[in-house]
Amino acid sequence: MYVVQNRINSPASEAFEAHFAESMRNNLKDVPGLQRAALLKPTTDDQPYVATMEFESKDAFLAWMRSDAFRAAHGNADAPGMQAPASVEAYTVVEDVRLSAS
Repeated sequence: MYVVQNRINSPASEAFEAHFAESMRNNLKDVPGLQRAALLKPTTDDQPYVATMEFESKDAFLAWMRSDAFRAAHGNADAPGMQAPASVEAYTVVEDVRLSAS
């Protein structure tokens, strides 16, 4: 599994959250190799939002970056939060423990 995190230094904003969530729903549903995507809201003002995407492989992630879905998700520079500084980190999963609910 290949995990990408985008730390977005946008002030907490309902408009940002609504735009980002809608973009995720509209642009990610048919991305090959994408297993999960989430937007995490900070619990304090000094933390960034974190968008995470879990891909089956690095190749699936790189293919997404060249896709129409990627361009659509990042195409509106005037959308709330799109001007905020961001940093992207990528990881290869070493261990993934899944626990069932009791």
